[in-house]
Amino acid sequence: MAEALARRFFTDQNVPEAVARLLEAEGFEVIRLRETIAVDSPDTQVAAVAEAKQAILVTADDDFKQIARRVGFGKRIYSTLSLLRFEGCRETRMAERLKKLLSLVLHEWEVGGSDKDRRLFVVIKQDVVRSHR
Repeated sequence: MAEALARRFFTDQNVPEAVARLLEAEGFEVIRLRETIAVDSPDTQVAAVAEAKQAILVTADDDFKQIARRVGFGKRIYSTLSLLRFEGCRETRMAERLKKLLSLVLHEWEVGGSDKDRRLFVVIKQDVVRSHR
């Protein structure tokens, strides 16, 4: 399961197609929200589907910041959800930023390699990247 998650991403509807194509070009499996569930699905459903598909959720939705605070990533709900979130990053630069930071994202995944609670929570901003462990 851990290996599968490291190779699979679930892109939210607010993530540009260029990000999905970049991940595919790098050899990752990409599941697009628009091909899986309704694009106007509530964020809680988006998170649940990404988790059920054992995929890292890629989003630019600030609501996921609130969901993380409200339910916590350590609680039973979303207990295995991994999140890669763009914040304040222009859509036209998201793929470019991810391309430059993909090795860091993968490193963050590997750091938790032996953890029972292996998850990823990385926020990419215009000029900053933040990892939450």
